[in-house]
Order: sequence, then C-alpha cells, then structure tokens
Amino acid sequence: MAGGLGGILAAYEHIDAATEAISALKQSGYQEFTVYSPTPNHEIAHALEHPVSPVRLWTLFGGLTGLVTGFALTMWMSYDYPTAVGGKPIGSVIPYIVIMFELTILFGALATLTGLAFHAWRSNQSGPYDGRFSDDMIGIFVPCPVERRPAVEELLRTAGATEVKIETA
Repeated sequence: MAGGLGGILAAYEHIDAATEAISALKQSGYQEFTVYSPTPNHEIAHALEHPVSPVRLWTLFGGLTGLVTGFALTMWMSYDYPTAVGGKPIGSVIPYIVIMFELTILFGALATLTGLAFHAWRSNQSGPYDGRFSDDMIGIFVPCPVERRPAVEELLRTAGATEVKIETA
C-alpha cells in the first residue's frame, strides 16, 4: 500500500462526482491518492493534472534509433558487398527507405513497450482495489493515518460517493 498506511476507499457512479472529489481532495491538501477508472476519461485526467507521460520520449528515441540503424545497416551491407544493379550508385538511399521505415516502426514499438513496462514497474501506486472499478464504477483510494480518516470520509461522502470503506494496512 502507498506509504504503508491504511486509508479510505470510495466508489463513485458518476464522473462528475469523482472529479468533484478529486478537486476537493486537492484543495484540502491531499496530493497522494490513487484513482481507478474503467476507461480513460479526459475529465478525470484534467482534474488529476497529471504531467505528460514520459513514455513518448522512449518512442521518439526508439524510432530515431531504428531510422539510424536502418540507414547504417543498408549502407554497410551495400558497401560490404557492392553489386551495381541497373546503373544505380552503390550507396543509393531511395531503395532503402522502406527498410529504414520498417526499423523505425519496429524500434519505436519495442521502445514504447519497454518504456511502459519500466514506468509501470517504477511507479509506487498501489492500494486496495474493488473489481467494480474495472466495470462501471470509479474508485478513489486516499492513504491517511487513523486520526484523519473521519475528515477524509466526510469529504468523499459530501462529494457524492456511493460507498466509502475504511481500509487498514
């Protein structure tokens, strides 16, 4: 669990209520909480104010590496085993664009998967989970010490939670 604390787990049926709870939590000074949603939602993402994912840089570097690799590989093979075909120069780039494109896509996809796995492994977001959060409900888990739980519970209920549970560590 996040920070080894127990906390409050709230379930919401409506996106508006969940975004209101997220805003209320942020205004109350809570910055560390986990939101579960069955589908990506721009309203929740906007309320959470998440930074842009760093995985896109992995994709960029993977794609550029694939492009350079495709160019270097084809040129190296052309000059290592020179065969003049149809009067074209040995190091002609135009026929190798397809290979460079394919390696750009391949390396970009592999780098994206690697970056996604790396950042998912590195993130320390864990907490109680309810199977309904994968179906039709939105969940918010707020890790907090025992003395702050009644205030957090009231805040989440006021925002429109359909169910609030106290989770122990």
